[in-house]
Amino acid sequence: MSAPPSPRLVLATYTAAVFLSALLLFAVQPMFTRMVLPQLGGSPSVWSIAMVFFQTVLLLGYAYAHWLAKVRRRIVPVLVHLALLIAAALTLPLSIAQGWGEPPASGTEFWLLGLFAVSIGLPFFALAANNPLLQSWFVNTGHEDGKDPYFLYAASNIGSFLALLSYPILIEPIFAVQAQSRLWSVGFVMLTLLIAACGVLLLRAPPNAQVVHEAPATPKPSWRTIGRWVFVSAVPSGLLVAVTAHISTDIGAAPLMWVMPLSLYLLTWVLVFARRPPFSQPFMLLLQPFAIAGAVALLLISGYVPLLPNLAAHLLAFFVITMACHGELARSRPHAAHLTSFYVALSFGGMVGGLFAGLIAPYTFNWIAEYPILVFLAVLCRPAMPKAWAPIERFLPPVAFAIGRQINRWFWPAAILVALVLLVPSFFGFQITYAMTDRLNALVLTLAGLSILFMRDPPKSALIVAVALAVIRFYPTDESRSDTLRSFFGVNLIYETHDRHFRIIKHGSTLHGAQRLLTAEGKPPEGKPEPLTYYHSKSAMAVVIDAVRARKGGPIRVAVIGLGAGSLVCTIGPNENWKFFEIDPTVIAAARDPKRFTFISSCKPDLPIVLGDARLTLAKEPDGAYDLIIVDAYSSDAIPVHLATREAMAVYKAKLAPHGVVTMHISNRHLELQSVVVGIAAANDLKAWVYTNANEEEDEDNYIFGSDVVIAARELADIGALNGVPTWTLTEPTPGLRTWTDDYSNIFGAFWRKFKL
Repeated sequence: MSAPPSPRLVLATYTAAVFLSALLLFAVQPMFTRMVLPQLGGSPSVWSIAMVFFQTVLLLGYAYAHWLAKVRRRIVPVLVHLALLIAAALTLPLSIAQGWGEPPASGTEFWLLGLFAVSIGLPFFALAANNPLLQSWFVNTGHEDGKDPYFLYAASNIGSFLALLSYPILIEPIFAVQAQSRLWSVGFVMLTLLIAACGVLLLRAPPNAQVVHEAPATPKPSWRTIGRWVFVSAVPSGLLVAVTAHISTDIGAAPLMWVMPLSLYLLTWVLVFARRPPFSQPFMLLLQPFAIAGAVALLLISGYVPLLPNLAAHLLAFFVITMACHGELARSRPHAAHLTSFYVALSFGGMVGGLFAGLIAPYTFNWIAEYPILVFLAVLCRPAMPKAWAPIERFLPPVAFAIGRQINRWFWPAAILVALVLLVPSFFGFQITYAMTDRLNALVLTLAGLSILFMRDPPKSALIVAVALAVIRFYPTDESRSDTLRSFFGVNLIYETHDRHFRIIKHGSTLHGAQRLLTAEGKPPEGKPEPLTYYHSKSAMAVVIDAVRARKGGPIRVAVIGLGAGSLVCTIGPNENWKFFEIDPTVIAAARDPKRFTFISSCKPDLPIVLGDARLTLAKEPDGAYDLIIVDAYSSDAIPVHLATREAMAVYKAKLAPHGVVTMHISNRHLELQSVVVGIAAANDLKAWVYTNANEEEDEDNYIFGSDVVIAARELADIGALNGVPTWTLTEPTPGLRTWTDDYSNIFGAFWRKFKL
């Protein structure tokens, strides 16, 4: 009989395998989702659905590992899992499945789940099983650390954490997507060899070297305990999806925005399962109510907070809440004998949370309800803490305890009565006035503070949080007569200003159109509706349209990517042919509905609108068909990167008539896109002129905004009267800046350049 393997060799091999497996598991998530993103118009929902897929397959992998771990003959799970890894390796390199077709007009979520399953289902399933399976094998090698193998879970999450941090900062800016896929495939083959080595070490261990059997018999976790594991793991998992969607909406659907919350999520697992956690669980439970109160405050005022502080505050609240939840799971973890059962419960909870936030909520609610719902549920994840205020209570006089007893006695009837008084009027049409806004904000912040005082009694604290969140929802402070439209591509809010002079359509925190309802004298405007926001009569967009029209000396043919409220429709001249391309069916419905906006019904009722991703639908148009192509998809919010690549500009150029012009509206609060657009124009042998909003007068009270615009054309003469105008600057590509392509983009760089400005 051969000598048993060295404990150091066993520890090093298993740690390396777990680490590399986790690194590959979480590197593939942003990488493949980045591949798929152009298929769905750059929607932030792509990542939400991706998370549903990843969490579901993770559960299946954990269940498979749980089943294999129960097989008594060691050689069987080793051979079965190696066969699975080899089969998965034969599907590499990773790529989008061929012949899958274009996304459907409805049921996009399920189409996307199918695409993920066919394209990367087998490799991801194999990786998903590795963590619990390798920990189970490690226990059975007889290694002395096998009595508490959860440190390997921390090693796994360190690998995941590093993979996610490195992707947007190092991997994406340096490597094209196809190169990333090839590197990942090499890593997968190396992992297969490492796991084969782990299997050999397991088979060489003495047959009786099973630490699990040496321990005294431990009872199986009760169903109540398992249910608690599922609930407490579901809430932070759902919050992960909700927070990611929230921050992606205002910056961009890109790996940079995806990995920040996910990295923090994984970091919490690393910290709570460390052998010496840096933060005690009582300390994190003490902080959690403050984080929840902070999340309530952010949901109230986030529209008025600058980007970086807002982003940092949401992520900090998410981190503290998740640390408290995951700390509870680490505290209640079972003996190693029930290790795989524990992981199955955690992964099932993760899947439930992801399904709720990524799939169920978007179909159930017409507004982003999942974020506040999960904040409320987070309160119930904390255990009852009757001694939470013990260090303070010893300094209180006896009368304080008497008052406390009376509050506890009358809390529920009083709280329910207050909730009814606050919320019932909203169901009868009561709306707050602008003058009441400060008092309403003070009320919500007071309720958030009260929830902290009741933190040792989670149900009471949860009720207070629920009332505060309901007040935010039922009494919006920045609009009246609001209406929400939700689709796979986001939530659009339509509302009237408090003075009822304007109706607005807003996505995230960005306006995508406005229409005047009343004049300054309080009367309905006469004639055709007046284009506002970035499309007013003196805007850069209007100037370009007039210049192209004058250069041609007659009616023009125009393609517009992005509909919004339909403002540009009222700039259509006699006998002109305009066609709009819009990916979101709810936007089309809102723009065509005269009860919401009347640009289309008043100016061009028979306006042709093509539904679908403009990159795909515009490509089907005849070459040379348009005198002007307007790309209006970059005004803040989540930018569709695939519309700003070298290949996208090649499509626009092919559809231009001789002397045609491409106009790209690039006003963006968070990303510097001027150099990107100039670069892709130059890559297609087009000249580019830049116009910035510093050249434009603004009147925000009347929704007249400045804009940043880039126009691209083949020759100087193509832009007509704009050639030589000082406000339009002929611009060369930025030296050393890599051109964006379908295979390469760098959101982090665009964000950093804007930040430096």
